[in-house]
Amino acid sequence: MKRIRCPKCENYLRFDETRYTAGQSLVFVCEHCGKQFKIRLGKDSSSINKDDKPRHNITNQKKELGHITVIENIFCFKQVLPLYEGDNIIGRRCVGTVINTPIESNDMSMDRRHCIINVKYNEQGKITYTLRDAASLTGTFLMNTLLNSKDRIPIEEGAIITIGATTFILHTTV
Repeated sequence: MKRIRCPKCENYLRFDETRYTAGQSLVFVCEHCGKQFKIRLGKDSSSINKDDKPRHNITNQKKELGHITVIENIFCFKQVLPLYEGDNIIGRRCVGTVINTPIESNDMSMDRRHCIINVKYNEQGKITYTLRDAASLTGTFLMNTLLNSKDRIPIEEGAIITIGATTFILHTTV
């Protein structure tokens, strides 16, 4: 089984490469966002994800501990992005910027590294979520309240966060 990444939402799709021959073109429709895209199998179909191997190996080892839902607006489409234990750096997706929760958007008021949601287990074994600004130019808003640069705010299910002109909602695990 091989995995390929949707170019729109970066969701992974699986397919059985042994059912196809080298040089054959395949058309996929992402079940997550509906984007249709095409790939062509080469001699070694493992080269499809050559650039992504370090990233998805790290992601595969971690357990998803909630997600954010980006609300569609004029700058971006609806996106669902997973959150993992540790710092989840959220910002505008841009080639060369290393963040683990990229939002694909044309919103130039959103920094490439805009805010951080830290996910961790507390002493009782409960998952906690903490929001902080990542020194962004336009600030991070929680429920329409601007965070100060040193704020570390605990957030819960349904928290509405605005970065630039983009808003997303936190969904925690139960």
